Amino acid sequence: MYRTDDYDYFLPEELIAQEPLEKRDQSRLLVLQKNSGEIKHKHFSDILEYLHHGDTLVINDTKVMPARLYGQRKNTGAKIEVLLLKQQQGNRWEALVKPGKRAKVGDVIIFSDGQQVIMEADIIGDTEAGGRILEFKYDGQFFELMDRLGTMPLPPYIKKELQDRERYQTVYAQKEGSAAAPTAGLHFTDELLSRLQDKGVKVARVLLHVGLGTFRPVKAEDIREHQMHQEYYEITPETAELINSTKEQGGRVVAVGTTSVRTLETVAGEDGKVKPGTGWTGIFIYPGYNFKCVDALATNFHLPKSTLLMLVSAFAGKDNVMTAYQQAVKEQYRFFSFGDAMLLI
Repeated sequence: MYRTDDYDYFLPEELIAQEPLEKRDQSRLLVLQKNSGEIKHKHFSDILEYLHHGDTLVINDTKVMPARLYGQRKNTGAKIEVLLLKQQQGNRWEALVKPGKRAKVGDVIIFSDGQQVIMEADIIGDTEAGGRILEFKYDGQFFELMDRLGTMPLPPYIKKELQDRERYQTVYAQKEGSAAAPTAGLHFTDELLSRLQDKGVKVARVLLHVGLGTFRPVKAEDIREHQMHQEYYEITPETAELINSTKEQGGRVVAVGTTSVRTLETVAGEDGKVKPGTGWTGIFIYPGYNFKCVDALATNFHLPKSTLLMLVSAFAGKDNVMTAYQQAVKEQYRFFSFGDAMLLI
């Protein structure tokens, strides 16, 4: 149960989705009953069958930044690629910089629109993970300038260029700050959310800014030795009250994506009650974990040996999940960020 190799599986490369479907909610949906292990094959719009009056759907309304920037070293003109990961404070950001050997503390990186310099960044420190700490200097609004200069930081397994950057955002994205999309939410449309609400399903918003540590495979042989990355979260008093009243009235808390799960389980007490607040979470959920708040989960298919696959295995049972993944491969489901989804109930 604790061996990283136990969370490996065979995936043909052609099953890694390279682009989103034309219609968000027409992706396929594998429904897994976590108690019996029963599997059904549906489409995502069929999620209406499985959510009921009194349930609360919990969505993560983070927005992906166009966080990949292409610049030059000010003193040499050498090309530098920067991927922003996490805002520290003010204008300071943790970032991955390529090529790293050329980017040293004291260097300055300039970013232009082809005609004039729009921003500069001083490299003021190194991170433990091999990244850099950058301090930006600019005139205007930072995120507006990012929209002009940056590109979407698609995961490395997606080789095809994204034609419409909005397809790597959920329809309910609001608060910019993520380096990756909370991909389970990509399947929802405004219409589908409205139909769920018409049925009596409430919608609660949480915030967790997704970092790239999400995609990193676990390197330790024993998963208990893995060190999780920290991600920023927010839960409002209104959201906490809605989730707590749902539990009290016998409804289910249905999390959209592992980011929503990690947020809720971070702030839930042993009694299952959620407390509002903000902070940083490095919670690592793997088999043996006792879930305090989440009752059902909609999620995408995750990379082999990833912390996300371990979280899903903790929720629905490792054997059930690995069997479901084998079924998904056999049935030619589409995998990862632009792929199909699972509903664990």
